[in-house]
Amino acid sequence: MEEWNQTTTGFFLMGLFPPTKTSLLLFSLVILIFLIAFLGNSTMTFLIWMDRHLHTPMYFLLSQLSLMDLMYICSTVPKMAINFLSGNNSISLVGCAFQSVSFLTMAGAEGLLLASMAYDRYVAICRPLHYAIVMNKRMCLLMIAGSWVSSLINSIFHTVYALCIPYCKSRVINHFFCDIPAMVPLACIDTWAYEYTVLFSTSLFLLVPFIGIMASYGRVLYAVYHMRSTQGRKKAFTTCSTHLTVVTFYYGPFMYTYLRPPSLRSPEEDKNMAVFYTILTPMLNPIIYSLRNKEVLGALQRVFGKSLSQKA
Repeated sequence: MEEWNQTTTGFFLMGLFPPTKTSLLLFSLVILIFLIAFLGNSTMTFLIWMDRHLHTPMYFLLSQLSLMDLMYICSTVPKMAINFLSGNNSISLVGCAFQSVSFLTMAGAEGLLLASMAYDRYVAICRPLHYAIVMNKRMCLLMIAGSWVSSLINSIFHTVYALCIPYCKSRVINHFFCDIPAMVPLACIDTWAYEYTVLFSTSLFLLVPFIGIMASYGRVLYAVYHMRSTQGRKKAFTTCSTHLTVVTFYYGPFMYTYLRPPSLRSPEEDKNMAVFYTILTPMLNPIIYSLRNKEVLGALQRVFGKSLSQKA
């Protein structure tokens, strides 16, 4: 192992793929997923911004989810692709800091935003007469601002700590991006106290929102079960199943990775789990919300159909 010295200004990322014959195929698959996620989330953000029929609290929150997913996947995959194609796995200290802040900000903000979206659906279905009052523009802005600001503060704290501690074991991070739990074991000092702050942050930004989501949808499903309208019940179940699918793919692997004790963690397992919430979820979100949503499909036809007719 290479020893750390004070003149070193970066790390080495082991990457996602082992050096095998199938690496190029797997890499091509990741790039395809990245392009689908990039196009899908960009389109969703653009549609919600352009089409006035989608200027509602639910779609306002959804536009922020698409924006977060877009920035989320762009914070990890491009650097991984550059390292894979160039054969140079190094990442500068500044690059590692930028990647860590970007990843942690998007991860925490999305966790809080999904809870806000669950609350929005709870009010819409369980308290429909109060929806316009409760989910007003000010409330939506507070939810979004709170998600972004609190997550940014948390990410800066963790990144500054991780990059200031001395590293003497190795500069090789067994991951495809600068993930702090993969960096901390390389430190010279005992980090047991800091690991409790990681546990606290994970509980605050993932576990608590997850419990809130489950509570909200428990009330929603109870209300849906007692609906008289078959059509209304079907629409509500569709909305709930869509959101719960996103929640499962996002929170499950994330909490499994970050809430386990360090002694039970496996670098390879953590790296594989990270694929779910850093690569697959940003691709699935726009697909789930668009292909199963008639309002989004209608907006797609209106916006792009109007653009094509104007060009003609």
